[in-house]
Amino acid sequence: MSVVKPSLTSDDPGGCPRQSTAVLCGGMHDEEYGQSVVTKENRARPEIIALAAVAIAVGIFTRFVTRSSLWLDEALSVNIASAPLGQLFEHLKHDGHPPFYYLLLHWWTGVFGSGDLSVRGLSGLFGLLTLPLVWVIGRRKGGPTLGWVAVAVVAVSPFAVRYSNEARMYSLVMLLVAIGWLLIDDVIDRGKATLPRFFGIAVVGAVLLYTHYWSLWLLGAVGLTALWKVWRAPDSAARRPWLSLVLALVAAGIAFVPWLPTMLYQAAHTGTPWAPATRPTTALAWTLADNGGGNYGERGLGAVLIAMALVLGVFGFVVDRRTTALDLRTRPQFRGAAWIAAFTFFIGTSISFVANNAFAGRYTAVIFPFLAVITAAGISCFASRWIRFGVVAAMCLLLSVGAVWNVFYSRTQLKELGEELTTTAKAGDIVVFCPDQLGPAGVRVMPAGLTFISYPAYENGQFVDWVDYGARNKASDPAAFAGRVLIQAGSTHTVFVVWSDAYETFEGKCTGLIDALSTVRAPQLLVAENGDRYFEHASLLRFAPSS
Repeated sequence: MSVVKPSLTSDDPGGCPRQSTAVLCGGMHDEEYGQSVVTKENRARPEIIALAAVAIAVGIFTRFVTRSSLWLDEALSVNIASAPLGQLFEHLKHDGHPPFYYLLLHWWTGVFGSGDLSVRGLSGLFGLLTLPLVWVIGRRKGGPTLGWVAVAVVAVSPFAVRYSNEARMYSLVMLLVAIGWLLIDDVIDRGKATLPRFFGIAVVGAVLLYTHYWSLWLLGAVGLTALWKVWRAPDSAARRPWLSLVLALVAAGIAFVPWLPTMLYQAAHTGTPWAPATRPTTALAWTLADNGGGNYGERGLGAVLIAMALVLGVFGFVVDRRTTALDLRTRPQFRGAAWIAAFTFFIGTSISFVANNAFAGRYTAVIFPFLAVITAAGISCFASRWIRFGVVAAMCLLLSVGAVWNVFYSRTQLKELGEELTTTAKAGDIVVFCPDQLGPAGVRVMPAGLTFISYPAYENGQFVDWVDYGARNKASDPAAFAGRVLIQAGSTHTVFVVWSDAYETFEGKCTGLIDALSTVRAPQLLVAENGDRYFEHASLLRFAPSS
């Protein structure tokens, strides 16, 4: 029995093929599929374009507006990037990240300053640049309809919005992955295996490695898949582009060699002391939740809908205007993206679990473009024009709630504490951060003229040294630290303590510090810790001098 190409009507179901016989078209080549979709008759409907335009407007707004001040990771990134270049690399050695984003932020802050809006603007710029690339990817894989739906999904995605509005490297990672995807698509699926494209793949791969370490798992997944394709190729002509891709990835790895000693040092001494290891199944649930709504209350519903859309995107085929079926052979044009995303996730979460390292949903920025385009394919896989529009509109509305929620969600309580100190503290008073992870964000929002000290290192609170973090915290002495603070405060200066006892490796330490200070001065609670409202939360205590 022969396989029959799908016949698409003018409704253009977002690149979701229609069965013209009882045989599903699971064996069709990607390039054949692309040519059958992109026709003049299959232009995107005006309602889809209008929906995408609204989504883009929402996405632009939410990428550059938020009421929250910088939290720990953002503030620490800015402090590292603002240091002189020689110190920047040393700080990174003690932080646990590669340098490329920090170098870009170093230049950016030198031009635009280090205010909250300024430093987040760099990530916002990366987020905007990703949108047209996603449109091109979607159009190639499923025609104009899928292009516009993919842009709409990414524009209002809570995940994409969050990291386009955070002074971290994850928005840059998404941009680089989208560029790399287009280059590999040119080489493998579009027959444009030119030397400049392979050079571009090598450069993008190297920059990814210098931006975030989870890129190792992405490049590993692509490289292993390419080697398998080389082995399976029927002739040298079919083998050549895959072998060239392998060589481009090897070149990217060679470019990363100078940073390897630092990475190995970080791997041995920094790790993820802020949380225990995460099971791969738990990591999957977190990933779906982050894509479905982030910290928004309805993220559980969003996670379920994202999972359903991914399944439909990979396996869905239109039967008729009322029926969409699943084919376990998968949709050819998304088979590769789904495989690379799944393989990358499997490698990364498995190694993290075995190495006893924690997982954070933001690491999946390396596979987000794949997930977003496949999600868009799933929600547009309907033959009926208005059913398709309704499903896409409903999903975008749900996602946009999470995106807008990010504008109003306060990531840190430290700004509230800083406002309290503005009316309470006097010049020369001491502010202690326990643990030191509260320091980077806290120092930015505290009034000038105060002395800042972080526990346990007795430093100024601007940095966190993650090297052998757990061992140093375990060995720290809260009573001795309290005695040193009281000596520095003397009989005239008030001691304020910004603290939380909810941090890994600090079990009982901050409580011990409070107890030690309380034996000499009476504590007064000024601001209570509010974990329900804030992601990063802490209490503020006042220890006034004895009268």
